[in-house]
Parts: sequence; structure tokens; C-alpha cells
Amino acid sequence: MKNILVFICIVYMLLFVYGSIFSVEERTILLGGGATWRTAENRNGITELGSVRPHPVLALSSNTGMTVHGYSSASGVMGNFTAMREHALDLSISFDANDPGHFRDNTGNYRLSIPSDVEAAGRAFARAGNGAALFGRSAKSSPIIIQPQSSNALFSSGNRIRDFSIEFWIYPLNLENGEQIFSWVSSRNGCLSVQRITCTTSRNRIQWSFINFFTSVNGNSSMNIEFSGNTAIIPRTWSHHLIRFDASTGMVEYLINGSTEAIVYATASGRESSEVFTPVIGGNGVFLLGERFSGMMDEFKIHNVCVDRSSIQRYLPAGGRIETRAIDLGENNSGVIRVDATGGRVNTRNVPAGRNFNNNIENEYRENGRFRFSDDSEMNFFIRASENPYLLNNSRWENFTPGAAVSGIKGRYVQIAVDFYPSADGESSPYLEGLSVVFKPSETPLPPRNLSAIASDGSVMLRWRHSPASNTAGYLVYYSDVRGELFGRDALLGPSPIDVGITNNVLIEGLRNGTLYYFRVAAYDKKTGENSYNAGEFSAEVTARPLSGLILP
Repeated sequence: MKNILVFICIVYMLLFVYGSIFSVEERTILLGGGATWRTAENRNGITELGSVRPHPVLALSSNTGMTVHGYSSASGVMGNFTAMREHALDLSISFDANDPGHFRDNTGNYRLSIPSDVEAAGRAFARAGNGAALFGRSAKSSPIIIQPQSSNALFSSGNRIRDFSIEFWIYPLNLENGEQIFSWVSSRNGCLSVQRITCTTSRNRIQWSFINFFTSVNGNSSMNIEFSGNTAIIPRTWSHHLIRFDASTGMVEYLINGSTEAIVYATASGRESSEVFTPVIGGNGVFLLGERFSGMMDEFKIHNVCVDRSSIQRYLPAGGRIETRAIDLGENNSGVIRVDATGGRVNTRNVPAGRNFNNNIENEYRENGRFRFSDDSEMNFFIRASENPYLLNNSRWENFTPGAAVSGIKGRYVQIAVDFYPSADGESSPYLEGLSVVFKPSETPLPPRNLSAIASDGSVMLRWRHSPASNTAGYLVYYSDVRGELFGRDALLGPSPIDVGITNNVLIEGLRNGTLYYFRVAAYDKKTGENSYNAGEFSAEVTARPLSGLILP
């Protein structure tokens, strides 16, 4: 019998030690990867990509040119130009819709008619945003027709235009002679003359023609302007094209990928410092996009200003940022040990059309460490913690290196932020595949043992053996006259729970005679706020019924 008792004691001690160790072992919370990125609630300039890794990753959103920070004011000889602003947009077609029938002018100034043979190229092939328009896959391809539907439209009938800019991206498949990328056609003086703008290809170069477009101040005469770029356009490569007109000087400038290709003057003499001819829009005018063009087009825009050089980088230099929502670690005073991260760098420049996107990504993958790459793209990581999810903003962000030990980050709730920066040339983005928050839950004290309750007249004496935990700072006594609730209010010491400090007995007075009361006790290691404690588990429940005339032994 004695041996059996010794064996039971040994087993009990082993279970106690094992339970204590198990309760404070490291735990992990996964973000991203197979766990999805729903936790990354706050995203600025960040999107999800599904073609880089088995699960969606976070990466920089491509530059759509719709943000003020993508452009800068001019200086010196460029001083007459105006920095791009959203309110200066007259027409903006992003081609981001999955269905070509849903292509729209985002400003609402123009109406689009989409033929059935125009296709939508997905995010994998687009220069910016979520998609691009694909022309010329059929032998009898038709153009997208764009017509003004508002008097606010810059190209509505009768308007005399001062400054304007037209820009777009193209990705020609073959670039044969005579391809017509876009045109504008209207009638002047009734039907007596045709007003036209054309953008066509010849010997791998872009040619521009403005017929009867620029008109003298008195309206009695008009002029024709024709010119071409000097740079050869490379098939199966994205290139940016910008035409801008400055009415103060009459200068018409053509830029490819941000570099000047041609400058002419819409003036009486063909030079600066002469009478400036400005556009007067004829009737029934329409734009035709991709009428005889084989390839992709993206981000077609018209501005009612003579813009500065727009940002032609795929990703804006300012980068982007994500912040997770408050992540609940389950217990107060939990400590973060480290945060692991997986990700890399993705470069999708000049992905050939018709090819599998996954086979054309320059994907540099790594786990933990500094996410800084040879092209100067990088990610920086930050973390903060609090016991209250609504007070996280009061905590300071701390920078950390994925995989390295983190110190001083304690609390029930943590939040992680990641800053993303593109490469120096703006053509590649870092990406984040997943995060793993490794933490140690708070070591709350074990409950006290051998709790007993002795009733007396209007009171109950509680006694217990101290918790074996060395970090015990005090005890909370819970009581109630309803089983399972433990939130009574009768005692003179106050409502349940009662903080009795580091004692192992207490007299609970002010109770109603004849009423059965239920009691439990929990140990705590610290007070985390007013009436808030980092408490452990409850002790076993005991009961007692105060009676009139009872005297404590």
C-alpha cells in the first residue's frame, strides 16, 4: 500500500511539472501564406499577387499615375509646365476590368464603345494596375471608340483648348509599318474640312500628325504639324508616350519614356515668340484606339494642363506600407520572442505577351534576415505591443530583423508593420509571403490549493494553501449566491472579485444568513490596470451557508 502511495505521488509530481512546462512553451501565430492576408487590414500602395508563390503574396501596387506624389513641379526651362493632379484629368482609362465590356473613362467625361474582338490582358501582363487592353488578335480587329458625353470634356465640340497633354503606354507585338495606335477625327466648318490627330508607326518609330487642329486667334486659318520620334520602339516591350502642348509658347513636345524626342511650335512662324495657334475642337469628334494596332495599351490619359514629366516607373519611389490589425496572443504580458518572415524580390518588366507569367518572373526568394536586394529594393519591419488593442497607437514602433531575437515587446496584443520600397529604377518590388509571430504566453501563477470555507453568523472564513508559483503577487476571491456566476455584491469588502493581497485567509463579512454562497480563488502576478489583473486559473469551488448564531471555531 505504501509503495502505491509513493508511486501516485511521483506521477502527480511529474504531471505537475510537465503541465507547468507545457503551459509556458513557445507558440506561433501565422500571417499570410496558407493563413491568408486578411490580418493585413491597412494597406497603402500594396496589393496581393497570386502568381509568385503557391499562396498570394503582398507586393507594391504598380503606379497608375493617379497620385500627386508621382509627379514633381518643373523648374528652369520647364517652369511653364504644371505638376499633374487628379483634378487635371480630362480622360483616364486604366483598362483594369476583367471584362473589356467594363472598360470605362474614370472621369465620366467620355463614353466608350468596346468591340467584341478587344481583349482584357490580366495583371500579369499590364504595365500598371490590374490589366491592359489587347488589340489585334483577330485579322479584322476593330478599335475602341471614345466620344465626349459631357460639355466638361476637353474634346467636346466648340471648345478652344489651351494647354493639354496626352499619354499612354504601348506594348507592340510586331510593330509593322502603318499600324495606327490611336486617332482623333472631327469635322470643321460643317463638313468642309476634317480635323485629325493620328499616331502611327513607320520603321519602328512613332509618327504624329495634327491636321487642321491648331487654329489662329481670329479663327481664319489653321495649320498642320507633323513629326516623328528618333528612338526606335522595341516590340514586346512597354514604352511610355507623352504629347504636351504649352499655349503660352505654342510648344508641342513629344517624349518617350520621359526623354524628349521632338519639339515643334504651333505658331505662325514655326518658332517661339510668334502668334500661337491653339486647338479649336470640331463637331462629332471621336477617338479611335487600336484601329490598326497589334499589341497592348495601358493607362490612356488626357490632361487639361501641360504636365511636367510624369513618373514612368512601374512603382512609385515612396513605396508602400501594410499594418496588421491587433493580433491577440491570448494572455496579458505575453512576450514576443521573434518574428520570422519569408519573401523576396519580383521583377516583371517586359513580360512577353502570350507567355506564361510564372515563367517570366525574376524571383529572388529568402527566409529571414535583411530583406534588402542588390537593386536597392527592400522591406523594413516594425512591431509594437499593448495590453489593450485600442491603445496600440500609444506604443512606439520598434524596428526588428526577421528571424532575430526580439526583446522588450510584451502585451496581449501585438501589431506588425512592413514598409516596401521599389528598386532604384522603379521596375521591381519586394514581396512578403508570410510572417510567423513566435511568442511565450504569460506565466500566470497556478491556483492556490486546499481552499476551505467555514460559515458563521453573516460571514464565511476562507483559508487556502499558497500557490506554488514564485511570481504570485496576490489573490482574487470570487463569490456569488448563484453557481457559475461568481460575481456577487453582498460582502462588506466589495463586489466580486475581491483583491485580498498576498494572504492565505480572509473573512468575508456582510453575507445573508440562510443563503448558500459559492467561492473560488485565483492567484495573480501583477495588476494590469484599474480593477484589471493578470490572473491565473481558478481554484476548486467551495460552498458555505451563513446562519444566525453560528460562531467560528
